[in-house]
Amino acid sequence: MNAAEGVDVAEAEEVRRFWERLGLPGLIDVHTHFMPERVLRKVWDYFDGLGPLTGGVEWPITYRADEDERLAVIREFGVRAFTAMLYPHKPGMAEWLNSWAVDFARRTPDCLHTATLFPEPGVETYVRGAVEAGARVFKAHVQVGAYDPGDPLLDPVWGLLAEAGIPVVTHCGSGPSPGKHTGPGPVARVLARHPRLRLVVAHMGMPEYEDFLDLAERYGEVRLDTTMAFTDFSERIAPFPRRALPRLAALGDRILLGTDFPNIPYPYVHQLRSLEGLGLGDAWLRAVCFENGARLFKINQWAGSVPRTR
Repeated sequence: MNAAEGVDVAEAEEVRRFWERLGLPGLIDVHTHFMPERVLRKVWDYFDGLGPLTGGVEWPITYRADEDERLAVIREFGVRAFTAMLYPHKPGMAEWLNSWAVDFARRTPDCLHTATLFPEPGVETYVRGAVEAGARVFKAHVQVGAYDPGDPLLDPVWGLLAEAGIPVVTHCGSGPSPGKHTGPGPVARVLARHPRLRLVVAHMGMPEYEDFLDLAERYGEVRLDTTMAFTDFSERIAPFPRRALPRLAALGDRILLGTDFPNIPYPYVHQLRSLEGLGLGDAWLRAVCFENGARLFKINQWAGSVPRTR
């Protein structure tokens, strides 16, 4: 089957109507997962098995498909730029994942070249290598990696990335299941040493939303991505406090669209409708869904058209 034949036309049109109504040229999604197929399949097996890090919550994968089909789907949605969030769970894995990411970025020009890291001997060397190879964003998964982001092995890495101005999307909140080093405290200590680090807090810092809003208000380079936040799925587990909506509105230039595609238990458009349902206005939505990402990653906002796969 041609990859494009796997696209749900009605769903794609609904996503496109969302951004077309806002007058946008498409979407920029800073939190999507592409990784070696055998690694991704293991991730899906973990979700299927209700592993401890899922919080014991059923988590059906909506976009379980081969890489070509997933690319066709996200392009048909009109996502102009996306990431390949990948992460190691043990030493000796990050450098190999980064090698795969170089090839993926070369053959996927609409993917923001993504790299990762782990606190281990040699981490500064391979992170510097990834930067020199053109990495535009890093992923740090404190929960899965079960490491302290303040580990001394990572200190020169944070300094390197802060100096380079490369964003680091970091799962550091305690949702859906807390870890030894999750929560605002460990990354707050990193930011105290590296205040210019472009830390992007994944999942809005769920469930410690307000604590991570504090960090964004304190540090001008801290951003938050919307991944899974505000959706019906997450609201049942960790509702966003409505008293914090004015703070979310005030930080509208530092909130970025993230979705967790393909590893989400609902349709892609539900994330968009959940953001719309916050009632923060079209200007806020335009900033979150495209403009902030375009500015952060220096993407020419109006160049070209959004590709269709059919």
